[in-house]
Amino acid sequence: MKILLASPIDPGTVEVLSESHDVVKPASTTREALKEAIADRDVVVLRSGVMLSADVLAAAPGLELLVRAGAGLDNIDLDQARAQGLRVVKIPGMSAPPVAEFTFALLLSLARKVTVADRALRDGHWPKPSLGGPLLHGKTLGIVGAGNIGALVGQMGASWGMRAIGCVANPNDTIAQQLLGRGVRLTDFDEVLTTADFLCLHTPLDESTRHLIGSEALSRMKPGSLLINVARGGVVDEAALFEALNRADTVAGAALDVHEIEGEGTRSRFADMDNVVLTPHIGAMAVDSQRLIGERIVELVRAHDNAKLDEEIRDGEHVL
Repeated sequence: MKILLASPIDPGTVEVLSESHDVVKPASTTREALKEAIADRDVVVLRSGVMLSADVLAAAPGLELLVRAGAGLDNIDLDQARAQGLRVVKIPGMSAPPVAEFTFALLLSLARKVTVADRALRDGHWPKPSLGGPLLHGKTLGIVGAGNIGALVGQMGASWGMRAIGCVANPNDTIAQQLLGRGVRLTDFDEVLTTADFLCLHTPLDESTRHLIGSEALSRMKPGSLLINVARGGVVDEAALFEALNRADTVAGAALDVHEIEGEGTRSRFADMDNVVLTPHIGAMAVDSQRLIGERIVELVRAHDNAKLDEEIRDGEHVL
């Protein structure tokens, strides 16, 4: 089969796939470069940061399978994929542990001013009196999107002595009991937003969640609260967040692993703010997890090659 690796994946996986298939990478991730690279491909493997728009997909008349090496689908035109009769499979479960762990890396860095302290010390300064921060123990951890990742974040927070609360798009008693078993109380968005000391975003990006955290939501956050976004950049209205952080009347700081505009050469509007921690969408980039995702990619590609994809797909992986 002819495979396009539209995103970087585990190097060992590239080697395994290349042993049995024609594997190429695009010259760049621009629309025109993707159109050229995808034209004769049977399979595309991609992560976040690459947009498979309708016209890009339409440039590949022989395309059969899209493998999303992760959970998010906001970078695939699913209507076009459906119109072309493509199979779309995602690999969501293996990203939960690294993203959940990274959420706490960001949370602690923001709360305890780790990056500020690091920069100061490298410049020869020792501003110890100004580097105080809150304890996590006893604080309210609010989770918007208490799914696979959010539930694990809540469980970790509860083990640190935090009061974990969360909301989901379609709540029911079963979900409530499952979350309660992990130390997370299911409630509504309003309570999560207004009572959280640490507000963590783990919701997918779609039309219902785009700019979910905008001017109105930010104005209702608890004074002194901290925002952590490891979901998608578009969930937060960054212009509104910038204004709110400058006012400092509600949200006091933010840690952002995802951004409305991402990619090489992009400079965040928050780059000069000491109360913001910025990382380049690396929440899922634990080496162990990427290796496991790579192994799953190989399994799915082999199953498709042998016309046994339906037998191989696990719960939660099927899209189209």
